[in-house]
Amino acid sequence: MRGLTISAHGGAEQIEYRDDLPAPVLRRDTDVRIRMRAAALNHLDLFLLKGLPGLTITPPWVLGADGTGVVESVGDAVRSVAVGDTVVINPGISDRICEYCLAGEQPLCPRFGILGEHQPGTMAEFVVVPATNVLAIPANSDLAESAAFTLATLTAYRMLVTRARLEAGEHVLIWGIGGGVAIACLQIAKLIGAHVTVTSGSDEKLARARSLGADDTINHRGVDVGREMRARTGKKGVNVVVDSVGEATWAQSLGALGRAGRLVTCGGTSGPMVTTDVRKLFWNQWSILGSTMGNDAEFAAIVERFSAGLLRPPVDRVYPLSQGRAAFERLEAGEQFGKIVVSIT
Repeated sequence: MRGLTISAHGGAEQIEYRDDLPAPVLRRDTDVRIRMRAAALNHLDLFLLKGLPGLTITPPWVLGADGTGVVESVGDAVRSVAVGDTVVINPGISDRICEYCLAGEQPLCPRFGILGEHQPGTMAEFVVVPATNVLAIPANSDLAESAAFTLATLTAYRMLVTRARLEAGEHVLIWGIGGGVAIACLQIAKLIGAHVTVTSGSDEKLARARSLGADDTINHRGVDVGREMRARTGKKGVNVVVDSVGEATWAQSLGALGRAGRLVTCGGTSGPMVTTDVRKLFWNQWSILGSTMGNDAEFAAIVERFSAGLLRPPVDRVYPLSQGRAAFERLEAGEQFGKIVVSIT
C-alpha cells in the first residue's frame, strides 16, 4: 500500500512516501474499509509532525486526518453505507460506550482521538474506520473539496452554531483568514446571516475573503485589533470572536468583545497560556468557550449542507501523494488560502 508517513518527529524532511505499507483490514463488524481518493492537510498535521506532548507514534506512521474515498468493504453489522458509496470521514474517533458518547457528545469522550494523531491517518490508499465515522456524499462531488471538507467545517460549525450560538444580525470577528477553520467560520457565519469581520496579515488574503462574503477586513500587522473593532463599532464591540491563535491575540480578542460577548476558541497556535482580567470578564458578562471537533449530529448537518452545495471549502492547491512533502512545506510557510490537498488515486 502507498502512503505518506513519518518515522520520527521533526520537520518536513521526516516525511516519507512509501509503497510498501501493510494495508489495514476490517477488525470489527462495525468497520468499513475505504479506498482513499484524496486527503487534505490541517495544521494538526504540522503539530503531529513536530511532536506533541505525551503522544507516541509507531513507525511508519501514516499522516492525515481528512479525506474522501469509496467504500470497498463493510463489516457484517454495517447498514449506514454500502460498498461503492463515495464517503467523507469524520476524523474524531470515540469509544461509543461512555456517558458522553451515549449522550451524543462524542468529542467529550475520555478516549476521544483523531485520525493521523492517535491512530494512523488518511494519507494512504486504504483506511479502516468505524461506520459511524463516515457519511455518503454524491458520487459526482468535487474530489478535492470533498477531501478538504470535514475537519475544518465540523470544527467551525460546532464553534459558531453549538457553542457560540451565533444568530442572524450579530457581529463576529474571525482571526487569521486563510486557514481552513477560519474560512469555514466565515462561510457558516454568512449562512446564518451574521456580519463578519476577518483579519489577516496579507492584503491578498483579505481580498479573497471579501470575495467569499466578508463584510469588513483588518490587516492585523501593527494594529491593536481590539481597539480597532471598538472604534469601528462605536465602542459597542462585537458579539462573537473566533480566536484559535491564543497568546498573541487573546487580549485583543477580549478588547473587541462587547457586553455579553462570546469568545470561542479551538486552539492556541501562538502559545497556550493566556491572561484574562477577571473584572472585565464578570462585569461585561463575557462567555469564554472551548470547542473541539463535533458530534454525530453536527457531522450530519455539515455533510447535508455540503451535498446541497451550501458549504464548499476553497482549495488552495492539489499535490500528488508522492509530493506530499511539498504540500507540508507550503502549509508551514502559511502561503495558502484554503485547503491543501493530496491526490491518492
